Amino acid sequence: MTETQSTEPQSKAKAGAAIVPVTPFQQNCTLLWCEATRKAVVIDPGGDVPEILAAIENANIKVEAIWLTHGHIDHVGGAADLRDALKVEIVGPHRDDQFLLDNVVNSGRSFGITGVRDVTPDRWLDEGDTVSIGELSFRILHCPGHSPGSVVFFNEPMRFAFVGDVLFAGSVGRTDLPGGDHATLIKSITDKLLPLGDDVGFICGHGPGSSIGQERLTNPFLT
Repeated sequence: MTETQSTEPQSKAKAGAAIVPVTPFQQNCTLLWCEATRKAVVIDPGGDVPEILAAIENANIKVEAIWLTHGHIDHVGGAADLRDALKVEIVGPHRDDQFLLDNVVNSGRSFGITGVRDVTPDRWLDEGDTVSIGELSFRILHCPGHSPGSVVFFNEPMRFAFVGDVLFAGSVGRTDLPGGDHATLIKSITDKLLPLGDDVGFICGHGPGSSIGQERLTNPFLT
């Protein structure tokens, strides 16, 4: 099941997105596409690859890459299989999450999840890098804390971001997993995300999206 939305509802849409909840963790795997070109990326294919492929076909888009926000199994478990199916590159996250990507199978075993594979990206991402799809460009923000290599994809013209598990509506990412650190996470949010501006909306890794302004005012971890 997908939930389709425009990332720019006030004017003619430049981008479209469809959320495909995957894995028992109901992770928001997101299809993102440029409306002008129908070129697309899949962000965080955590699993349930047949459902992701069906959503791609239903959206009538051409996927050209897979983008990863970080290395946890619910975000990357299906990445290797999806890369094989689509013959595209995997981009991200930051290299500091390599230890997670090298242990996807072991992580799956601890959660009772099978059918996953370890994965190595074709390109790592660093602070200030840019990734593009069609006519859309996103600046990379390295936001450690939930995991050491977590990254955020930010599009300035659309005032929109994909934040993975760094920030949620009413919460922040958990920091009790290997490599997590709460103080580092709060610093990432305070130094990197809040300065983007209150009007910036975002899709997160689980649950509903929100805006920077809403979280600045009401998020108990930030107020």
